[in-house]
Order: sequence, then C-alpha cells, then structure tokens
Amino acid sequence: MSFTRSAGMSFAQQGIFSLRPAVVSSSSRILLQRSAAPAVAFFSTSPVARSNIGSSPITIPETVKVVVSDKQIDEISRLRMEINSKRRGKPVINLTQQALVKGPRGELTIDLADFVKLDIEDLHHSDSPESAGDALKKVTVRVRDEKDKPQRSMWGTTRSLLNNGIIGVTEGHIAIIKFVGTGFRASLEKDAAQNNREYISLKVGYCVPIRVDIPEGIKIQLPLPHRMIIEGNDKQQVKLLAAEIRKHRKPEPYKGKGIFVDGETIKLKARKIK
Repeated sequence: MSFTRSAGMSFAQQGIFSLRPAVVSSSSRILLQRSAAPAVAFFSTSPVARSNIGSSPITIPETVKVVVSDKQIDEISRLRMEINSKRRGKPVINLTQQALVKGPRGELTIDLADFVKLDIEDLHHSDSPESAGDALKKVTVRVRDEKDKPQRSMWGTTRSLLNNGIIGVTEGHIAIIKFVGTGFRASLEKDAAQNNREYISLKVGYCVPIRVDIPEGIKIQLPLPHRMIIEGNDKQQVKLLAAEIRKHRKPEPYKGKGIFVDGETIKLKARKIK
C-alpha cells in the first residue's frame, strides 16, 4: 500500500497520520499488555529452595544459654527506621532484636533483624553413659518470608553468626600470624599514659615500630618473636585484628616476605632478567 500526498497538504491534514489515539480492539489490547510486561526467565521449574545454611539447626551445649530480646531503640532511631521502610529502592534491614549467648568463657550479643525468629527445641538424652555431655537443645533460624531475597540472604548470615557465637563462648576462636622477613617480629608493650594498657608493637621493615591497639576481650600470645596467636570469643574481632596487623606488610610475591595469617601461602614469581 502506497501513500501519495496532494500538493500543499500534509499527511496529518489528509488524515493519514492522525494525532488522535487509535481505536484498539480487546484482543489487540491483551497482546499489547502481554508484550509490555517484563519477561522473566527461569532456569529451573522447581520452586525456590530454602537456604541450606540457614535452615540447618545448631546444637546448644549444656553450658550455653541463648536468650532473645528486643533492643532498646530511641525514638529518633525508630522514626528513621519507619521513614526508610517507606522509601523506594534497596530495602533496609532493621536490627531490632538481639540474642544474648552465655557460656563458660563469657557472653556475646548478636544483633538480629526484625524478620528473624529463633526456634529453640529441647533434645532428650538417652540413658546410656556415652550420651553424657551431649547437647540438650537445638536452635533453628527462621525468617518471615523465605522467598524474599533480602531475608533469604540474611538467613544464612544470621545462622553463621549465631553458630560462631556459641563456639566462641565454649571453645573460643584463634588466628595464627606468622612474620616472614629479616628482623620481622612483634612484641607486647605497655602504655604508661593509659594505665599500662598493653598494645602490639610491630617491627616489619619500617624505620619506626608500628603500634596496634588490642580490643577488649582479645588475648595476645607470643610463643616466638615471629609468631603470634590471637584468641577471643568474638570471631569477627579476632579476624579483624589479624587483618589490621596483616595490612602493614602484605605478603609480596617475589621474596615471599610479609605477614601471613592462618596458614596463608603465596605463589612466588620469577624476577625478569634484563
């Protein structure tokens, strides 16, 4: 079909291209609505699976106690949470609960999101003496909506944090640091200005020693000048302190010198000979 335009007249004046909305039939309207909807491709026909880590129960030893309570939140923070929940964009996770984990080595407080729930169940012992010392309870982490992506992502994280807390108050967490290099070593010094509080002094090839403060609840052992053991109940604090020490002399790939954490290895490179 071809269109011809008369002299002095535009297509709009002749009615070929009208600016008024065209009449669309019901069947065409359905096709337009279907084509306008975003297409979602599923690689599997099976339903959304639960979190493998989050749904795994945690056994609680006899000497450990877990108590969940609401956090004390001031009015300004609560109002800020309500405003953020109404905004569009990336969802905000509000930590309105806390779990207190008590054990032989002390206690830890773990912040929980408002959609997280802990189910604590009793486990019954058998009468055999071999079962003495087994766990009496188990805790299972659940979320409000298993299909919601932010909740599903925090599901396994919360379970890991809780499990690390239970292990921390019973056995503790450690990080082993090795200093590799000529003259690389660490020592414990006392600061007279802070009531003889101990800190770590690193000598790793710089003109002056590097000071690293020790957080509360962390113990430092130096069996050798080039070996250090960091021990504590909170795994996050232990690993953060190890990373803080490591950053002052990261392992380099040519001579293999540096600060190594927990059996860390590095592949050596060959120098280019000109």
